[in-house]
Amino acid sequence: MIDYRAARLRMIEYQIARRGMTDLAVLEAMSAVPREEFVPLQLRDHAHEDTALPIAHGQTISQPYIVALMAQAAELRAGDTVLEIGTGSGYAAAVMAEIAGRVVTIERIDTLAEAARARLQRLGYTNVEVISGDGTAGCDRHAPFDAILSAAGTRKVPRAWKQQLATGGRLILPLGPLGDQQLVKITRLGENAYSQSALVGVRFVPLIAGLG
Repeated sequence: MIDYRAARLRMIEYQIARRGMTDLAVLEAMSAVPREEFVPLQLRDHAHEDTALPIAHGQTISQPYIVALMAQAAELRAGDTVLEIGTGSGYAAAVMAEIAGRVVTIERIDTLAEAARARLQRLGYTNVEVISGDGTAGCDRHAPFDAILSAAGTRKVPRAWKQQLATGGRLILPLGPLGDQQLVKITRLGENAYSQSALVGVRFVPLIAGLG
């Protein structure tokens, strides 16, 4: 039987820390979240491998390194309000919830949202709200957000996401056509001022508007 705690610590050391992840809050969050709880039962023994894994409905749980990279790029702090687009299994939301004050996460596929909500509640994440809906519209009723992270790639940044960022807020998303995406960080500098930088090449599922 696999010692999941030991596997998680090896994952953090070899896949994350040795690749230059230095944010202690992110490393501690990933050591606290039982990744094996967020993958299908038959894949639990592979939960801590250096790869994305399928969950359901053609969706995936992201590679551990990418989850850590996005969380570090978002510069999460205690008390932050965070929006996630694409809940999936709920794993990234759990990692962020270990650091931030509140995480709002939107999933367009109802069955995935329901499963993630139940899983996060069972694991004690009371500061995460899972919403079934269209992530392209963001979540205006909980805005502004200190950070917004998207688990789906798009050719164009949805206007709502930029508008719902707080001044100084960070938006992390895969940008570009499928097969040529870059993980990008956008920071809101003022009412109509933003900076943008590319972090690394990635491959994410495409952003889809509406419910599915």
